[in-house]
Amino acid sequence: MTRVLLLGGTTEASRLAALLAREKVAAVFSYAGRTAAPVPQPLPTRIGGFGGPEGLAAWLRAERITHVVDATHPFAAQMSQNAHAACAALNLPLLALQRPAWQAGPGDDWLHVPDIAAAARALPEAPARVFLAIGKQNLPAFAHLPHRWLLRLVDPPEVPPLPNADIVIARGPFTSEGDRALMAAHRITHLVAKNSGGAGAEGKLAAARALGVRVVMIDRPALPPRAEVARPKEALDWLHHTASALRGV
Repeated sequence: MTRVLLLGGTTEASRLAALLAREKVAAVFSYAGRTAAPVPQPLPTRIGGFGGPEGLAAWLRAERITHVVDATHPFAAQMSQNAHAACAALNLPLLALQRPAWQAGPGDDWLHVPDIAAAARALPEAPARVFLAIGKQNLPAFAHLPHRWLLRLVDPPEVPPLPNADIVIARGPFTSEGDRALMAAHRITHLVAKNSGGAGAEGKLAAARALGVRVVMIDRPALPPRAEVARPKEALDWLHHTASALRGV
């Protein structure tokens, strides 16, 4: 019997969960536990880590998982690496459900950087007004800089994550019109973003283009080679195909 572990946290993961539930595919949805109130899913759900690749492999074996779909955020590199190692150890089929990366277009002013540290170095030395759209995990890397920050977070922070920060609590998807109004109101001069792709967070890039804001774009981390699709329906088709192949149909 097919039994799927869906590593989630993205819009695509939620859409695939709905497809799996509709077709009554046995599956478990896993959240990393980074937000206080994750979006409810139509599948049995677990929250938290597994204890590295060895812990994940033990969990997969105990739960009799036959397929793993990695639909985590493109920057959840550690989880993706753990999934790759655990599936390789158990010879389990692994698929990445990964939205395409954003591409700069006419009128964009993008500076590509490889990681968070490089993004901090890419900002000007003189005080600027920076929309730091990278989530809450990597904010300390910017604490030494003299800028005025705009932070948009899902959960209210217990303590101020950065000095001189204006904090907006909101959950996407966001629109280009709303992001343009937000960035104009805060007189943003620079935007720092991870190249997560997808439409739900793309509005800030259109807003930056319209307002002439410089974008420091953090490129995706390198990950081990694995089968990859861009759409939830393609992931469902892959599951059906590989399940049939394993049964020898």
